[in-house]
Amino acid sequence: QVSLVESGGGWVQPGGSLTLSCLASGFPYSIYYINLYRQATGKKREPVASIGSGSHSGVYVDSVKGRFTISRDNTKNTVYLQMNSLKPEDTAVYYCHTDYGGADHWGRGTLVTVSS
Repeated sequence: QVSLVESGGGWVQPGGSLTLSCLASGFPYSIYYINLYRQATGKKREPVASIGSGSHSGVYVDSVKGRFTISRDNTKNTVYLQMNSLKPEDTAVYYCHTDYGGADHWGRGTLVTVSS
């Protein structure tokens, strides 16, 4: 059974940093893209970053370019999202996603709150 478990969310002041983790299991993780999405209250879920299998670079939505870095450790089945220079508009629930087997698989999400 596919499992994606996010962790690392919390409260941080504007300008601060957080690192999210996504632990994957139940599928051949190392050969699949892993995507991070976020959903703010009252808004649609939007893609944030994505990383390919064995990739050392990610793809980012324009609003986080230069501030967020996605990486993966295939020995730990874990994807990381390093978030720097956080802004109040980054406040959202962040979700991990993969499309293993042609189906969408989501984690339960982790809440990131950026406020003073």
